Parts: sequence; C-alpha cells; structure tokens
Amino acid sequence: MSTEVPESAVPPPGGTDESSPAPSRRTFIATTAVGGAVVAGGVIGGTSLLGQEEASAAGAVPSSRVSLTVNGARRTVTVDNRTSLLDLLREHFELTGSKKGCNAGACGACTVLVDGQRVNSCLTLAVRLEGVEVTTIEGLADGDQLHPLQRAFVDQDAFQCGYCTPGQIMSGVGCIKEGHTGSPQEIREWMSGNICRCGCYVKIVRAVEQTARGK
Repeated sequence: MSTEVPESAVPPPGGTDESSPAPSRRTFIATTAVGGAVVAGGVIGGTSLLGQEEASAAGAVPSSRVSLTVNGARRTVTVDNRTSLLDLLREHFELTGSKKGCNAGACGACTVLVDGQRVNSCLTLAVRLEGVEVTTIEGLADGDQLHPLQRAFVDQDAFQCGYCTPGQIMSGVGCIKEGHTGSPQEIREWMSGNICRCGCYVKIVRAVEQTARGK
C-alpha cells in the first residue's frame, strides 16, 4: 500500500512572513535525486580522471638498458627491470635453446654459462648482467663442429625427449671446467641440479665422464 501523501493534503504556506514554503515529499525526492546525480557524476568523473592518471603512472614500468656479450656477439637492449635472463634470451634474442621448465631454479633446463660459471637463467635478472659474457647451447658448437660434450651426448645416446638436454650439456660443460669430474659419484653430485624426466642419468654421467677424460 502506498504511503505517499497527496499534495492536496499538504497545507499551503501560512503567510508572507515565512521565508520559504516547506517542500513537498515529492519535490524533496526529486531535488535530492537530481542533486545527487550531479554530485555523483562529479565524484565519478573525478575518480575516473584520477584513475586514469594513476593507471598512466602505473603503466610506466621501470626499465634499464643493459649491454652484454651473448655467444660472442655484443648485444644492447632496454628491458623491464623484472626480466629474467631466460626471457631475455628467448623473447628478445630468439635464442630458444635454453628451456623454461619449472621457472623456479629447480630443474636446470635453463642452465647457461655467465662468465664461464653455470647459472639458472630463470632466476637471474638480466639488468644485473651489464658487461658479462653469456654462453648458451647455441654458442657451444663451432659452426658444424660440435662441442666435445655435445658429441659425447650423441655417442652415449644420453637423451630421450631432449627437453632437458641443452641445460644438461651446459651444466656438464660447467662441471668439467670446475673440475668436479673425479668419479661418476662426483659427477652425479655436481650435476644433481639438472633433472631428466626420462631418466637418462647413467648415460649423461658417461657423456660428461667421456668428455672430461678427453676420449
């Protein structure tokens, strides 16, 4: 049931000494609605403008210019400060040999050499590598001449699906340079950061051992 009071039921103004007539409920609601819409529009408009400014400021992602040598070639690029070395190699330089496996430094599929030392490129910020030398799987071979460890992987049939192979080989090269090839047990220990889902560990160890012995 409606509770609205008819305008006819509202008493007229008492006299000329009253400053202004009392507004009817309908007039009050209409005035409030119009005024509220104007106010709301102003607030919404202001918020929208502020939001655009904030969005513009947020869109200015911090970036840096970095120069490094990759596989013997000097490269200079401006990248988002959050870019990993792995993403720099794959997405900016199109060197897709280094694989993105876990992207958390646990599988070793992204292993590359930085100044001769093996690193997980997924955990390494590109902007911190100013002036360094990076070697990826693409930079190991000398033209058509395979690196000795690459050849050993072929000889020993040390891969199956091949996804982890680039990281295994790069880690193996680092392991040999570090001198951690005194025994199969030592090789397994120092290659333990590289996971092979196919289980080719025995042949991988043989390939590293073959290369270390120069056979």
